[in-house]
Amino acid sequence: MELTFAEFIAAHKRTQKQENHHIELASPPPPVLISGTLDPYAGPWTEAASKHLLFRTVFGPTQPDIEAVQEMGMEEAISQLLADPPEDPPPINYDFAQDPNTPIGETWIDKPLLEGQRGYRRRSLRAWFTGLLVEKGMTVHEKMTLFWHNHFVTAGTSLPRAEYQYLQLLRTHALGNFRTLTKEMTINHAMLRYLNGHDNSAQAPNENYARELFELFTVGKGNLVAPGDYSTFTEDDVLAASKVLTGWRAPNNAQEPGEPQPIFRPFRHDKSTKQLSHHYGNAVIENGDELEYARLIDIIFDSGKPARFLARNLYRWFVYYHIDEAIEQNVIEPLAQVILDNDYEIKPALQALLASAHFYDENSIGCQIKSPADFVATLVRQFSLFTPPDLLDKYRYWYLFYQGIALIQMELLNPPSVAGWQAFYQEPNYNRLWINSVTLPIRLSYSDVFSTIGLGMGGQRLQIDVFGLIAELPNPLNPNDMIRDLAKPVFPMGLSDGQVDFLKEVLIPGLPDEEWTIEYSAYLNDPGNPVIKAAVELKLRVMLRTMLSFAEYHLQ
Repeated sequence: MELTFAEFIAAHKRTQKQENHHIELASPPPPVLISGTLDPYAGPWTEAASKHLLFRTVFGPTQPDIEAVQEMGMEEAISQLLADPPEDPPPINYDFAQDPNTPIGETWIDKPLLEGQRGYRRRSLRAWFTGLLVEKGMTVHEKMTLFWHNHFVTAGTSLPRAEYQYLQLLRTHALGNFRTLTKEMTINHAMLRYLNGHDNSAQAPNENYARELFELFTVGKGNLVAPGDYSTFTEDDVLAASKVLTGWRAPNNAQEPGEPQPIFRPFRHDKSTKQLSHHYGNAVIENGDELEYARLIDIIFDSGKPARFLARNLYRWFVYYHIDEAIEQNVIEPLAQVILDNDYEIKPALQALLASAHFYDENSIGCQIKSPADFVATLVRQFSLFTPPDLLDKYRYWYLFYQGIALIQMELLNPPSVAGWQAFYQEPNYNRLWINSVTLPIRLSYSDVFSTIGLGMGGQRLQIDVFGLIAELPNPLNPNDMIRDLAKPVFPMGLSDGQVDFLKEVLIPGLPDEEWTIEYSAYLNDPGNPVIKAAVELKLRVMLRTMLSFAEYHLQ
């Protein structure tokens, strides 16, 4: 039986009796000012720099990850992060015994969809997607897959295989070519359904996808400079593009196995000559039937405009939301040139950005608020929450984490609008939108419950192993060293002396440091003693719970 979040919140309410939180919501501060250019970083390769690189590129970096990256150096670390990961096995049927074509443990992606099977396949796909986020480790591939999911938004498809096909398209091109991805996304089944490409015909042109192709997917909506002219495209461009894109269909072939394929219907295609505006050299597109859409996209990309649009989006994803004139000139423009010089290949652009002096500026460190996906995955990986060896159990846990991410307002495979999640684009607050009166108590529920009483599921307990956690630290007998080392992978800038003293007071209130040394030594000498173990465990759990309630825990 799947654990629900009603049980999760009930568990959290029980922990509220133990201690009051001291985190507070404050009015938004002004944006930080980040200096530096796209020139290569030449400073020392410190633990802080290594941690910063990993915080921005992977979900939940651990202390061994940070130490490994520091040892290998910046260039090798970035090269490893950008390496193509091995192909992942497809999602499986993990809990639905009534599928006659797909036994438990086998994949459903190449099987027909029968009545009553949509629900289990959608659960399976969401668990699978979440599992990749929390388990892949040292690769930027998962952050880029989520980037493209927020960029090329689809939602609401009723065909699980179409959702899987969409995710595979994002994953295949996550570190590939922007132009190629745009072409394939334009006739993707899920996208044709989501933005009405399926309904677009010469007899009834539909502008939905054409508009978003310009405004959200390739060039962005600039400032209105004339009636119907947004400085990057015009209303006439949208109309012309909608005619170019006519004729494509996305049949809801639920009973057929395999990936759903788009179909081009020539009789539904507008065969007239289309002309784009001065923004695209007044280019003329003759009738090209099923090849016409690719010609349109080539014209858009050959204009060079998508390079700067992508550069800004990558910057906001990996660095910070605020782009002033200096950043536009020193970072965005040269990054856009890298993209153009490499014909819209993603890897060279990421290589340049992640190795830049600007990326490692001290004001860049810890200036992002963790997205819900980052928050949950970080909690899972950094504290080794997830260890079941059985694959079916893993899917159940992954689906629990998927529910948790959704509960703090980031439902994967269902963004709130075609523009994606507001925290990535909505001025002036951007990522501050992740923290509000609804999400903050639930985030605290996560850290509270997992650091204290834990959650029972399938005969196992999802709970931080505090003894295993501190046993890996260099000097757990010293309370100051123990607290600092425990916080190393957790906080982007470490803890201040005042925070360490505060946590030590929680651990051993009013007592000298030697008290912790005595108590922990007693446990090490007699770990089977239930009284000693319970006393030490309680101290550790209350201290850890307090640590994870710090506002800085939500930063990366």
